[in-house]
Amino acid sequence: MNSLSIQVTQEVFGEIKTSDGIQLVTKFTLTNPLGVKVQLITYGASITNVFVPNKKGDLRDVVLGFDDMAGYVKSENPYFGSTVGRVANRIAKGHFNLQGIEYQLAKNNGDNHLHGGNVGFDKVVWQAYAHRDGRITFTHSSPHMEEGYPGHLFVQVTYTLTDSSELIIDYRALADRPTPVNLTNHSYFNLAGHNAGSQQLLNHHILLSANQYTPVDSGQIPTGQLANVDGTVFDLRSETLLRDVIEKIPGGGYDHNFVINDSTIKFDNKLPLVAKIWHSESGRMLELFSDQPGCQIYTGNGFPADGSLVGKDGSIYSTHGGLAIEAQNFPDAVNQLCISSHIFQNLFFNQVKCIIALSSTSLVSNSDQISGGEISLNLIPSIFFLLSCYCPAIEIHCSIRELLIKHLPLCSVVSGE
Repeated sequence: MNSLSIQVTQEVFGEIKTSDGIQLVTKFTLTNPLGVKVQLITYGASITNVFVPNKKGDLRDVVLGFDDMAGYVKSENPYFGSTVGRVANRIAKGHFNLQGIEYQLAKNNGDNHLHGGNVGFDKVVWQAYAHRDGRITFTHSSPHMEEGYPGHLFVQVTYTLTDSSELIIDYRALADRPTPVNLTNHSYFNLAGHNAGSQQLLNHHILLSANQYTPVDSGQIPTGQLANVDGTVFDLRSETLLRDVIEKIPGGGYDHNFVINDSTIKFDNKLPLVAKIWHSESGRMLELFSDQPGCQIYTGNGFPADGSLVGKDGSIYSTHGGLAIEAQNFPDAVNQLCISSHIFQNLFFNQVKCIIALSSTSLVSNSDQISGGEISLNLIPSIFFLLSCYCPAIEIHCSIRELLIKHLPLCSVVSGE
């Protein structure tokens, strides 16, 4: 578990104009005894900076992002570091049927719905709670029919930085009726440094625990098949240098969902290993453990090549400048339950007799599995399975927010929506 050795500071990061007036955006900095530093903001419950030492002990920021709010609110922001939802990834034609009711969502990605719509969870200011042990919990309340989704949904995301340099992300949610929920974090990593560009990203090695992937059509919607990776550029089960495969991938890079195996390598004998990514020159390595059935790998193929995406320190982020690795449920799962019922059985929690909050466990790794004295940044999205309930016969006397807060340790509110 985390300890009081994690130092936490907070400051005003900026402000945003909304229909309710001016909202302040707070930044939190978490630092552990090894010097690893994670910075978070209340806008989008986002990760803005992750400083990790290389094998010589030199710190570098390894996630892409912006210096100020002006960058984060631009329409060109490709979800840098944000919590995306209510449903991450794509929903075909922005449409689904739930319990015989047709729902139409915004089409904000061609003819499809992407990452929660026009104003998803990445574009709102979350409330923040600073726990006494250094954890930071962000909460957001999404009203019924916001962006077209049914149900009032209350969401919390808790970030924990451990003494041994694991970043644990734990998601929980509670709804007052059935609704699709699929949250993930959309950080882009470049372990050589956020501004190292494509030449260094292509020097990353990747290993992914996946025997299958979900082929997609021209709109990046799964076709309904689960294809074996054998003999294809999607076979990342052994050490693969990105430079060796990137030009062979249809579309100019990865933007694909992989079907995650139940790896025998687990944290605390529970969360399976999803992926390893490492950069040999710096010695930095990222390991991802998660309870989710899928993992979207995206190599920044859509970043502009004209130098128009300007990030931190005036850095130009261009094609293949960063790698997003997103543990989540499958794209368009709400419309494709027939693909594999056992994979999607937790997409909805059927009608129950009371409002409940479900979450997966928050796990902490030990660093003994890392050899050679290298620092490991373990990003662990412990994403909830499904969080939706419906209580037609029960009169609810307290709000969803009040119910979920009962499950949180004592903490202090430091910023408001």
